[in-house]
Amino acid sequence: MSWRELKVFIKHVPWDSATARSVRGSTPEEDYWTPDRQLSASIVDALRENTYVQIKLHGDPKKTRRMRPPEPIKRPGVEQRRSSKMIRFGGRHGSGAAELAKVFGGRAANH
Repeated sequence: MSWRELKVFIKHVPWDSATARSVRGSTPEEDYWTPDRQLSASIVDALRENTYVQIKLHGDPKKTRRMRPPEPIKRPGVEQRRSSKMIRFGGRHGSGAAELAKVFGGRAANH
């Protein structure tokens, strides 16, 4: 095989082949998430969140109380949801005054 033939071969190798990845210096995962796949995953995430909101708004509050929003599809550049640092008041979590005091650096006053 001549150098010219090798150049033509490498130029026309499929974009997802190991040779093309090696030339580009990318990983299989990076090549898997093409722009059209990213867009498809975004559309699926939006549909799942829309379905969640519709069920939460129009469903029976007793049945939908424990529903959680759907997790986004795992893909590069999209972070997974983390646990919320929301301060809760009343109920089994207490009054929340001590937690507020930690946040604002003052004393807790439960009245």
